[in-house]
Amino acid sequence: MRPARIHHHDRRPQWQLAHPFSALWRAARRAAPPRGEVPSGGAGVRRHFASVVPVLIIAAVALLALTGGTGMSWLPLLAVGPALAAATSGPWGVLRIGALAVGLGAAIAIHAGTSDRELAIVLSALSAVTLASSLAATLRRRREQVLAAVRSVAEAAQHAFLKPVPATVGPFQAAVRYSAAAAEARIGGDLYALVPTPYGIRLIVGDVRGKGLPAVGVAALVLGVFREAAYDEPDLLDVVHRIERSLARNLGPDDFVTAVIAGYPDADRMELVNCGHAAPLLAQGSAVLPVEPARPTPPLGLRALADESPILQEVALADGNQLLFYTDGVTEARDHEREFYPLSERLAVHLSEEPSRTLAALHEDLLTHVGGELHDDAAMLLLRKPAVAPVGPVGSAGSAGSVGSVGSNAVDEPVGQCPSRPVASE
Repeated sequence: MRPARIHHHDRRPQWQLAHPFSALWRAARRAAPPRGEVPSGGAGVRRHFASVVPVLIIAAVALLALTGGTGMSWLPLLAVGPALAAATSGPWGVLRIGALAVGLGAAIAIHAGTSDRELAIVLSALSAVTLASSLAATLRRRREQVLAAVRSVAEAAQHAFLKPVPATVGPFQAAVRYSAAAAEARIGGDLYALVPTPYGIRLIVGDVRGKGLPAVGVAALVLGVFREAAYDEPDLLDVVHRIERSLARNLGPDDFVTAVIAGYPDADRMELVNCGHAAPLLAQGSAVLPVEPARPTPPLGLRALADESPILQEVALADGNQLLFYTDGVTEARDHEREFYPLSERLAVHLSEEPSRTLAALHEDLLTHVGGELHDDAAMLLLRKPAVAPVGPVGSAGSAGSVGSVGSNAVDEPVGQCPSRPVASE
C-alpha cells in the first residue's frame, strides 16, 4: 500500500504540471486575434501584445510559485491575468484566461501540499475575479459598440456638415485637410466650403469662437447661409452681408466667427474678403507670401461693435500659383518648447504640384511639431491653378481625378507675375 500511495502521489503533480504549460501556449494563441484580423501598423502590434500579456503574467506567476519554494504565497497574483484580460479581450477570452489561472492555481496548490481549506479559498478568489472580469469585458464591449455607433453618426454628420472637396473644381486643383480637437467627435468649430456658382468658384474658411456643440451649431449656421447666398448674390460683399445679418440674429453677445470668403469671378483674379481671419498664403514658385488685408475688418458677428464694413481685395493668380486657406489651429500649434508652427516656412518646403500631397505632408509635419496630438481644431484648404486649366466652365465641378503633372514633392517654378501684396478696392 505504501509504494502504491507514494507512486500515486508522485504521478499527480507530474500530470497536472506538464499539461498546464502546454496549455499556456494554446491559450495565448486563442487570446491573440487571428492573423487576418490584426490591424496593420503600430496599433495592431500593440493590440496583439496586449492580448498575450495576461497569459505571460500567469506563466510568470506559475514559474515563481514553482521555483521560489513558497507555493501559495504567489497564487493570488494569478488573478492579475483575468483582470487584465478584461481590458483587452471579450468575455469568453476572459473566461479562458480565468480557467487557465484556476487550473494552474489548483495544480500548484496540490503540488505544494496545501490544505483543502486554503485551496478552496484560492480557487474561489480566482473564480470570483474571473467572473467579475468577464462581466467587465461584456460591459466594455457594449460601450465600444455604442461608441462605434456614435462615431458613425458623427461621420455622417461631418459629410453633411463639411462636404468633401473634389480634386478638381472649375480651373483649380483643390484639397482639404481637417482635424477636430476632439478626436472622437470628428467635427468641431472650424468650417470650410467650396462651391461652384453661376458667379464662379466661391469658398469660405472660418473659425468659430469656442469649441464643442455650441461652436458646431454656429459653424453649421454660417455654412448654410453661405451656400445659399453664394448662389444668389452676384457680389461677394453681399454674400458677406447676408452672413453678417444672419449671425446678428442668432449669435450671443460674446460669439463671433473669423472667416475668409473668396471668389473667382473670372480668369486670373481672385476676390477676398477677410473678416478678422488669418491671412491666406500665396505660393508663387518657391516664394510664400501672406495676403494681408489692406485694412483690418472685425470678425463676423462683431460689425455692430466696430462699425466698420468689410473691404474687397483682388489678388492676381498666374498659372502655377497656389493659395492656402487655414485656421489658427494650424499656426497656433506649439511644440514642447512652446514655439508656434511656422506654416509659411513649412509650406515652402512641402509644396508640390498636387495639393492633396502638399496638405498630407503639412499635416504630418504639424503632428510631428506638436508631438502627435492637436489641441485645437485645424483646417487647411489649398487651391492650385495648374499651367493647363482643367476642361470645363468655371463654376462647375470637374472630375474627381487630379489635373496637371504630378511631381514627387517638387516645387513649382514661377509662371507669370503676381503682385506681392493684394490690391484693395472698396
